[in-house]
Amino acid sequence: MMRRRLYLARDTAPAICRTMPPTFAQRFRGKHALITGGGSGIGRAISERFAAEGGHVFIMEINGAAAADAAAAIRERGGTCDVLTADVSDTEAMRVAFAGLPKLDVLVNNAGIAHIGNVLTTTAMDMDRLHAVNVRGVYHGMHFGVPRMIEAGGGVILNICSVAAKLGISDRFAYSMTKGAVLSMTLSVARDFVDRGIRCNCVCPARVHTPFVDGYLAKTYPGREEEMFAKLSAWQPIGRMGQPAEIAALAAFLCSDEAGFITGASYDIDGGVTLLR
Repeated sequence: MMRRRLYLARDTAPAICRTMPPTFAQRFRGKHALITGGGSGIGRAISERFAAEGGHVFIMEINGAAAADAAAAIRERGGTCDVLTADVSDTEAMRVAFAGLPKLDVLVNNAGIAHIGNVLTTTAMDMDRLHAVNVRGVYHGMHFGVPRMIEAGGGVILNICSVAAKLGISDRFAYSMTKGAVLSMTLSVARDFVDRGIRCNCVCPARVHTPFVDGYLAKTYPGREEEMFAKLSAWQPIGRMGQPAEIAALAAFLCSDEAGFITGASYDIDGGVTLLR
């Protein structure tokens, strides 16, 4: 019954509005944070959390409507937010976007796309499409973001990875490939710039209840959404999917000065999937 209520609640206000406490420590006051894919799902939750903690948030989105809606919600709560419309896979668009920032203290590489298929069913086009967004997009963020952080005397990068980077998950061939690359890039950048005041970490969520999940269920399992939602939730030993606000809470800690001794780390936030299944 509990899982059924969770599923039916998905069409109400975004989870972050229901689960975030009314006040926060102002850990990002005076800081500028850019979140790619910051207009929906995990990215929106992170954008809202950083703004609630006093940060000047830049939402980078290819979906202008989603970005505008998220920005409006932030401003209604008294937060500061600007929107950058860009495709993370487009080198020139990313160069221009980062060059136009007044300052960059925090970068969250969140934008990504998914794919279902094994090595036989995944086409070369599928591989190129996922690589363009999930790998090259993260590369662009760090390639253009690191120099801005060096200018500012340091900064923090957080890459949104996945348990798929570490586990053998069926029918996630291309997606797992890209997330493995994100994990490796995280370690490389952390090592190369540790002496320049830049910290770089990643978080590895299991399934998180976002609009993408709802759309996937409606498209793939019409009429069986509740059944499949319960099945996907049960895959996590904790018995449910994560909420975007929970990922945002960990992101806020890792990108804050409280985590100043943490770099080159990968944090599982997976309801027990990695070690308890």
